[in-house]
Amino acid sequence: MSHTLGIRQAQKQKTRQALLDAALALLEEQSLSSLGLREVTRAVGVAPTAFYRHFRSIADLGVALVEEALGSLHPMIRTTVSAADDHDQRIVRAIELIAGHVHAYPAHVRFIARERHGGVQPVREAIREQLARFGQEVKEELAKDPVSDGWSDDDLLMLANLYVDQMLITASLFLEAQEASDEERARVAEVAKRQMRLISVGRHHWLD
Repeated sequence: MSHTLGIRQAQKQKTRQALLDAALALLEEQSLSSLGLREVTRAVGVAPTAFYRHFRSIADLGVALVEEALGSLHPMIRTTVSAADDHDQRIVRAIELIAGHVHAYPAHVRFIARERHGGVQPVREAIREQLARFGQEVKEELAKDPVSDGWSDDDLLMLANLYVDQMLITASLFLEAQEASDEERARVAEVAKRQMRLISVGRHHWLD
């Protein structure tokens, strides 16, 4: 019996992932607010009623896509601001990590960029909650750095959110440059480094 239940659970998870993958592919050409449930189930080859065994609505599926796109990034985001290296090394590492993630998961990055200000409220809220978590985690890392001595919690959180916003901007720029020349991608990386350095310079003089 347990073996049979295990097979059923695995099949259920496989179908759920297929629905997520199909939706993400369809969202390459449209927004979530225009995506139809029947479009998704047709792409997977299941009946529309099967959708409700996995998600309550398209908005619920969208929230699951937010978790899939952003949930695994928390360790990477913390790594980009850890105090293990000097500031220039951290910036270079951050840009490399962001570029690598965009190259590996362009559809997820495009989904977040579009739906962050999209028309589906639960998805907007889910993205906002994830970004708020990033901000808090970056703040905790920044607080460990001696450069942060004397900073208030509010100012540290403001700085953390600046870094998170800049990472999102950088990801969007790399996404736009995916089909561009090597020279253009290098230019994007250089501009991103300069922007991150500008935040870093301001940080060092904030308490002056």
